[in-house]
Amino acid sequence: MIMSLSKTLVAAAALTLAAGIHAQELKIGYVNSERVLREAAPAKAAQAKLEAEFKKRETELADQGNRLRGAMEKLEKEGPTLPESERTRRQRDLADQDRDFQRKRRELLEDLNQRKNEELSAVVERANKVIKQIFEQEKYDLILQEVIFAGPRIDITKKVVDALNAGK
Repeated sequence: MIMSLSKTLVAAAALTLAAGIHAQELKIGYVNSERVLREAAPAKAAQAKLEAEFKKRETELADQGNRLRGAMEKLEKEGPTLPESERTRRQRDLADQDRDFQRKRRELLEDLNQRKNEELSAVVERANKVIKQIFEQEKYDLILQEVIFAGPRIDITKKVVDALNAGK
């Protein structure tokens, strides 16, 4: 009986709250952050800047990888006919070159990730300012960024992208 009474009180409180919310309509918006980072001009500019900045290193690393692969294939073909000492020396050289290649690859990825985080954080900061402006100007009660499902009626991502593209 006590359990039944408490359930009734909880249900009554929920109905009262729902009626109160219904009486004053909430204005909710949703922003797809991933789409903003994919479509907004500042994000595209940051991506192009990173590609230009790292293109030379990526090309050099790819060339080094191709040379290493070629040398390994050559050793594999010539290996059976080489004297033991020459084969061992070449294997050591290739192992050293491979370690150097792997180290440079790791460094490139670390540097690229660091720069990507720096560039994207600047874009995210600008996007958040735009979202705040939209929030204040259009009198939203709540704007969400990460949700599981959101209907198109509350999706304001295009407004944010357009504002970023306009340089606001």
